[in-house]
This record gives sequence, structure tokens and C-alpha cells, in this order.
Amino acid sequence: MLEETNSIPRPKYRNIMHSDPNLSSSIPTEDDYPIRNSSASAASPGFYDNRLSGEGSPMTMSPWNQTSSEAKSSWSRFEENLPQNGLIGSLTREEGHIYSLAATGELLYTGSDSKNIRVWKNLKEFSGFKSNSGLVKAIVISGEKIFTGHQDGKIRVWKVSPKNASVHKRAGTLPTLKDIFKSSINPSNYVEVRRRRSALWIRHSDAISCLSLNEEQGLLYSASWDRTFKVWRISDSKCLESISAHDDAVNSVVASSEGMVFTGSADGSVKVWRRELHGKGTKHAFVQTLLKQECAVTALCVNTSGSVVYCGSSDGLVNFWEREKQLSHGGVLRGHKVAVLCLAAAANLVFSGSADKTICVWRREGVVHTCLSVLTGHTGPVKCLAVGEDKESTAKNQRWVVYSGSLDKSVKVWSVSDMGIDPQQQAVEGGVSSFPSEQTDSVSSPGGGGGSHKKR
Repeated sequence: MLEETNSIPRPKYRNIMHSDPNLSSSIPTEDDYPIRNSSASAASPGFYDNRLSGEGSPMTMSPWNQTSSEAKSSWSRFEENLPQNGLIGSLTREEGHIYSLAATGELLYTGSDSKNIRVWKNLKEFSGFKSNSGLVKAIVISGEKIFTGHQDGKIRVWKVSPKNASVHKRAGTLPTLKDIFKSSINPSNYVEVRRRRSALWIRHSDAISCLSLNEEQGLLYSASWDRTFKVWRISDSKCLESISAHDDAVNSVVASSEGMVFTGSADGSVKVWRRELHGKGTKHAFVQTLLKQECAVTALCVNTSGSVVYCGSSDGLVNFWEREKQLSHGGVLRGHKVAVLCLAAAANLVFSGSADKTICVWRREGVVHTCLSVLTGHTGPVKCLAVGEDKESTAKNQRWVVYSGSLDKSVKVWSVSDMGIDPQQQAVEGGVSSFPSEQTDSVSSPGGGGGSHKKR
């Protein structure tokens, strides 16, 4: 067992892996989850059918939905020389597929289809808490509050106990019971959500797919398969607005600077919205459609400076637009041959996780994006990503810690540099494959074939 330190452990690397870079392939009462200690042992990947999931609920339709009769926690480490971009370790808690991640300081929160939210610290299981809902599809953190979005359409709010940092207590649910009661009295607060069915506009009527924060304005955005996104005020948990945004499930929502909000949907479109003054309050007005295609939009992210918007699709492509050029289309990143399921950005780096079980690391220089490396090692689709700055990062060599969650029930922790890999080491790197930038530096019009991933 490693001793706990104030920074992520720096184990060296062993068991070199290599793969083809072009791989295709009412509110319930909830109790705190009992804490279980981790054991340090090698994680053994299981067998997963290499098919894509269908359009239904990931919990019931996913071919990777294999449950384990024994839940055990482990993390594996690697010896010898850690490469420029390489695997630090793996976190495994064989109880469910990983659908959501959030990193803050030394802590990593993971959500799965087991109803549990696990908390990890320095590659060890630190804590955990349980929700009675089901699949935990999204996690975001704002100050002392942790927000989790669930398959049942609810957002749950959690707080860390001031007496014990490992204990998390549920602080509420969005919308609150008080707001539901007040709204239900007025018939005008009901909207049609399906044929012959109505619901309160402040409630999501289907699974929540994504959460995003505008910390500056104190707002939380939630996207849902009910085709809407909603705006919540964090200070009092009030739903301020509900926008019918798309013709199919909203798979992603990203809040950006200057009141801009981007949404991506299974209907194949990416839309732009802007928060504007409206009487005594504000409303989100539709600005434009950035993309309209046959295949589903599965992921969105905005780079750190807010200057570039990225969109991943079920056809494996990543389109991007530049804010400084009135959101003109900048090009397409071609690193995957099947669905892109998640995106993350840090400084001039962009990370794309895919159903092909890999993560592409892209570096942006102007409009040109170079694929520095492909991170391999997962045995199931990469469903979620989170990035944090490495404490050993320097001005000359900026490094990042990348967390990837997969349907193989594991979270992998990577060390990534924006300097790329020495060409002499390009042939084989532990868990990393590199390919020349000319294969990926493509700038073309949006489009391409469809895919079977629609809802994420």
C-alpha cells in the first residue's frame, strides 16, 4: 500500500501495452453509504461484448451491463519509467459501469449505475454515499455543494459534513418539495411532456444527461432526455427557466462566458443560447444553430479560455467552432472511427473519449490540432473524462492529471504533458500510441455517417 501524500503518487510504469492508433471498433430518504476500505491489488479486466449500445436507457440497453456478484475495490499501479504521457494507476470498484466523474482538489467523485457515488483520494477509496435513484449520469461541484444528476430526472444536492470530511449528507433535491407543492397548485405550471401526459415545468420528465455550472452567475444548468434544459439558481435551489431546446434528447449542455450556453442533441444539432435581460429578470434566447446532421451529438466542451467550442458525435468526429470568428466552423478532428462519448479541455489540450475504448489527446495551435497520443488500456467504451492540473507541472512542462471512466467498471488516472512524445519513442509507449499529425490535422465541413449512439 502506498502512503497518503498531498499529491498524486508517482509510481513508475510496467506492463507495456500497445494498440493500433486507428482502432475502430416523491423524494426518498437516502442513507449514507457505508465506507469500505480499499485493497491494493492488480485490477483484472473482464470480458465485454464489443457492440454499441442502442437508443434506450443505458442501464437496460447497454451490452456492457454485466453485474458482478462480488463488489470489491482495488487500484493497480505500474513500475519502471513513466512515459511523457502515461498511466498512473487504475481505480476499480466492481459494482457498476462508470458514467460520471468530477475532480476537485485531491478528491475524485465517480458515479455509476450502482446508485453509489464513490470518493477517491490519492488513488485510494476515501468515502462513498448512496442515492436511491439509479444511474448517476452527471456530477458537478460548486463550493461546498455536490450536485448529481440521475436517471430518474432528479438533481440531488450533497454536502460534506463539517465534523468528518469523509461523510456526505444529502442537502436537498431539485426541484425542492416546497417548490413542487407551490407550483402544483397553479394549472398553468403544467406542460405537456408526452402524448396525453403533463408535468410541472420545473421538473425533468426523463433522465438527466448532463450538468454544467456558471459559477460567476451562481447558476446550474441541467440537460435531459425530455428535450429541455433547465436553469437553476444555486443559492436558493429555484428553477428559473425551462427551455424546450431540441426535437430529441438533449445529451449535453455547456455554460460559457458572456452568458453563452451550448446544447447538443440526439437530433443531430448544436444550438447556441444567450442569457439576456428580460424585464426585471433574465431569459435565455436562441442565437443560432451551429450544426445540423443526421448522426447524434453526444458530447460538448468549451476550452479553458472559452474561445473554442468542441462537439463530439456518434460518427466518431469532433467538430469545433471559434468564438473569435463569430463561431465560424474551424474544422474536424478525426481520431475515432466510432462514437465520441465525452470531451474535456485544459489549456491548449483537448481530450476525446470514445466507444473505441481509447482517449485521443489533441494539442491546439491556432486552428491546427495535432493528436499527441492515444491513451489505451480500457476494455470498454470511455464514457466520461475529468482533468486537473498536475502539482508537478512547471511553466516549461505543463502537465495534467486526466481521469477516464469507462463501461469496463474502472477509472484510469493518466499523466499527460502538452509537449507531446519524443518521435524516437513513438513506436511503443506504455498504454500510449502516437500517430503523425498529418493523419489528424484535417479541416473539413461538418457531416459524416450516422451511428447507433443517440442518447448518452
